Amino acid sequence: MELTVLGCRSGMPAAGQCSSSYLVETEAARLLLDCGPGAATALSAVMDPRRLDAVVISHLHLDHCYDLLPVGKTLLAGHGRFAELFPTLPELARQVQRTPVPLYVPRGGRERLRALAALFPVTTIPLLDRAFEVAFDVREYEPGDTFVVGDATVGVHELRHAVPNCGTRVDCASGSIAYTGDTGVTEDLVPFARDVDLLLAEATLELTDTTDHGHLSATDAARAATEADARQLVLTHFVTAEPTWLRARQEDAERVFDGPVHIAAPASRFTARVTEAAPHA
Repeated sequence: MELTVLGCRSGMPAAGQCSSSYLVETEAARLLLDCGPGAATALSAVMDPRRLDAVVISHLHLDHCYDLLPVGKTLLAGHGRFAELFPTLPELARQVQRTPVPLYVPRGGRERLRALAALFPVTTIPLLDRAFEVAFDVREYEPGDTFVVGDATVGVHELRHAVPNCGTRVDCASGSIAYTGDTGVTEDLVPFARDVDLLLAEATLELTDTTDHGHLSATDAARAATEADARQLVLTHFVTAEPTWLRARQEDAERVFDGPVHIAAPASRFTARVTEAAPHA
């Protein structure tokens, strides 16, 4: 099982980095976890989005779901190309998206996404307004739901944030990855990440959040990884790409967690299950 970081910024894209989006690949499944602004571009650099087997959205904040519309439009292009108008580009005739990509969103997500698509109508090609009817098969989930994608079992687990947020856990024969989405400190983090091969945890803050909004510091993430007996920790969802600041957050985590601690960066790749201790990033 492999994790590719597409975007790791909290909030809006900055410094050439897009917002939260992560690609998980197993032998028989390709899952996109969150799809923040800029994700459509980053995804297209590593794979054709028509090869996705599922998309899972942790919560309905803009920085985690906004690029679902561009990705959906890309998928729709396979239905609506006018190949006869591009006689020197025969590959356009082959770009057909035959089955919709399953899209798992929190309750209420279907209508919100349809409303987003309706803001940008293409009156001459109405098909292009149906990203969330034709390109995606939108499925609303409840906390605690599980579903199968290829050879992987995917579970969504309620964590603590300003809006309903579920962490996503992906388990298969080749490893396991748990991704927090956005969350504050909560006792639910430990069972969610129990014995996971790789915990992908937001680490937005320098200090522990005492408000109701719900974010983690690197130290908070490391404590959860330690208590859950996770095998490695990848920190993500940063407010800056400044190297000194990021290294300090890595050191914060290393003081608490004995396993490998990595800093997410665009295009970085991690193997969920490592056969021997990996060096610190």
